[in-house]
Amino acid sequence: MRVFVCLLAMVGLVLHSVSGCAKGPEDKDIIRVKDGGRLSLSELVEDLESVQLVFVGELHNSARHHEQQLEVIRALTDAGASVAVGLEMFRRSSQKDLDRWVSGELTEGDFEKIYYENWSSHWHLYRDIFVYAREQELPMIGLNVSPDITGQVASQGFASLGPEQTGELAGVTCQVHEAYMDFIQRAFGMHGHGGKQFIYFCEAQMVWDAAMGMNLMAFLSKHPESTVIVLAGSGHAWKHGIPAQVSKRSSLSYKVILPEIPGRAERGKVTIEDTDYLWLTH
Repeated sequence: MRVFVCLLAMVGLVLHSVSGCAKGPEDKDIIRVKDGGRLSLSELVEDLESVQLVFVGELHNSARHHEQQLEVIRALTDAGASVAVGLEMFRRSSQKDLDRWVSGELTEGDFEKIYYENWSSHWHLYRDIFVYAREQELPMIGLNVSPDITGQVASQGFASLGPEQTGELAGVTCQVHEAYMDFIQRAFGMHGHGGKQFIYFCEAQMVWDAAMGMNLMAFLSKHPESTVIVLAGSGHAWKHGIPAQVSKRSSLSYKVILPEIPGRAERGKVTIEDTDYLWLTH
């Protein structure tokens, strides 16, 4: 029967997925990086139940990555964890809108407009996550900083920000792990910033990561019983991104789950310095 379902998936007669046939909760598609063990989703949840932050990376336009994120959210919720969902996709300034969505005060049409004010990837890639959080009344946390701030830093440097812009973001510098520096250098080229100085672009990345980390810390200071599942691009979610900024400022416990991405996060190449778990895509 399972083979039959997979064949149907290949010809597009079941729900689409960028990675092919959907996996079941007991499929051992997750590698625990520290020892190479293969885990099912239910076994992964056992590892995560005592953790305060769970970072689940993504490629923004990958439907399968968002399915994996929802699987983690649902599994931890079913296990009885007090789950909240942290979002790179929403700015902190839109928190009231997220609260209104979760409480049922906004129609999907109205909220979709707000979503596009915050994020450019197609709403339907994320819709199931937002709908599930609403159905389960899971808090959703806007983590991102205003693009005006990161844009200014990228063009003029962190020192150009005034006190009202920096808030508690003091002393942001481009001092990062060698692997992250390599990532930023490649991103600098891909983003096409031309003659703008690389150091400013690097500082903007650090502002981005540090602000999201501090917003997570602020939420957990008020809700220490929560397990926050953080949805962010793989460059922010890996250990050298937001988790490193959190570690600099707190002792919060965390785990990182990255999807397997050719050329970025691959089996046999990632280490425990990068991620705790690698979710395979075959």
